[in-house]
Amino acid sequence: MVRIRWALVCLLGAQSSFLLAADCTGLKNLKLDDTTITLAEPVTSGALEIEGAGAPKRDLPAFCRVAGVLRPTSDSEIRFEVWMPLQGWNARLLGSGNGGFAGEIWYDQFAGYLKRGFAVAGSDAGHQAEGTDASWAFGHPEKVRDFGWRAVHLTTARAKQILKTYYGKSQEKAYFDACSDGGREALMEAQRFPDDYDGILAGAPANAWSTMLAAGAGALQSLIGDPKAYIPDRKLPAIEKAALAACDALDGVNDGIIGDPRQCRFDPEILLCKNGDALDCLTQQQVEELKALYAGTKDAEGNVLFPGFSMGDEMAWKEWIVGEDPGASLSSQFVQNYFRYMVTGDPKWNVLTANIDSLLQESREKEATDLDATDPDLSRFAARGGKLILYHGWNDPAISPWNSVTYYGRVEEKMGEKEVDSFARLYMVPGMEHCSGGPGASALGQFGMETAKGPKYGLFDSLQDWVEKGSPDEGVVATKYSVGKDGARQAKMTRPLCAYPKVAKYKGSGETNDAVNFACATP
Repeated sequence: MVRIRWALVCLLGAQSSFLLAADCTGLKNLKLDDTTITLAEPVTSGALEIEGAGAPKRDLPAFCRVAGVLRPTSDSEIRFEVWMPLQGWNARLLGSGNGGFAGEIWYDQFAGYLKRGFAVAGSDAGHQAEGTDASWAFGHPEKVRDFGWRAVHLTTARAKQILKTYYGKSQEKAYFDACSDGGREALMEAQRFPDDYDGILAGAPANAWSTMLAAGAGALQSLIGDPKAYIPDRKLPAIEKAALAACDALDGVNDGIIGDPRQCRFDPEILLCKNGDALDCLTQQQVEELKALYAGTKDAEGNVLFPGFSMGDEMAWKEWIVGEDPGASLSSQFVQNYFRYMVTGDPKWNVLTANIDSLLQESREKEATDLDATDPDLSRFAARGGKLILYHGWNDPAISPWNSVTYYGRVEEKMGEKEVDSFARLYMVPGMEHCSGGPGASALGQFGMETAKGPKYGLFDSLQDWVEKGSPDEGVVATKYSVGKDGARQAKMTRPLCAYPKVAKYKGSGETNDAVNFACATP
């Protein structure tokens, strides 16, 4: 049983004083600004079942579970939790992010990092909902701010206070690991709150939120506005086959993966139907639409608002881009819900009747301040010793991978390549889809996913080495796993991860599924 210690400490802020308690249950009485602790209890059974959080979390070490609500405004209701090991704390805090429009705490990530000795904290970003649902934002600008930046920052601040109260000392280092909207949250932290985290692992960031969804509206108008231009999901296999035939072998290996989409010159015209419409070809309108999906959405003057998608894994477009029928894609849901409930305030808003240029202006004016994390000036984060690792799957069908390339380039332009190299890295992952999965090797340490070779937790271990030892691990390997008949997971493919702009090049001999036969090289 944890030894009980009580001591009075000075005021926290203008109004907040609290009693330090080294026992878990005593944290229920902790007084923090704009915060109500609703639960503080030790979990010692090794398992925890949480309503609405999927299967029970098992094989957990004993920990102190603290839950509470943050109310920085009268319209705020940010539910957060902090899990702290009862024994073996590694003196580090791990911040967990969200995805989509948020709405829940990601307990699986909590469990994974807890098992590694981390104290873990995260929130629902200020509301409870499915990830595609933004109806909670209707008429609630403060909840949008909570979602945009306030929830992560305040959860981090309160978690640090709770840790210091419980352990009697502050964490030695703090890390953040998240993807998608969580990647946006990660960059928001680096840009606006550089003191919150020492190391940040940011995947597929939706950081240009206001522009990305306005461009998504334009893409939807083009894709579903004319039924003749719509590309049905049953034509995606033919498109993928043609793209791979054009570009798969450019990296020296025929493996169903385009190693460097920057070198791919696939022309959709090759798919033009010669003898009437069929599933293995495209009509002229569909050819033009496919070109537009690759090229990105443009404004009235022809400028690219947001980049398009890369080639070689088009079958992944079914869920995110084309849907099972026009308007059924996840992209359609995000666009419609964003503009109906966050931007226009009109639940009947229709993407097909909107003017894209006006929509972009309204989106930026109303939501960019709270939702965008596009500032290329990371000097404050760098100056205090922060380290940032960005990663993005080249075959991401949700958020264009070129967006991360563009942002990283803007940071280099703003701060200089030498300075950026001292604190930030970008990894573009061949064959990886949104945050994980896809035909390529995509287990690279994100969310605590283990890799088969190199540092066990891939990019996260590299980040931790960089923060705590002064240099990142250059031997990071990504893994693609398969599951055998006995349910055991086996490494099917390993590939080296190369810091952008380098790419993994096959050495010319040896097993192509083994990372040892590849080397990082300048393209």
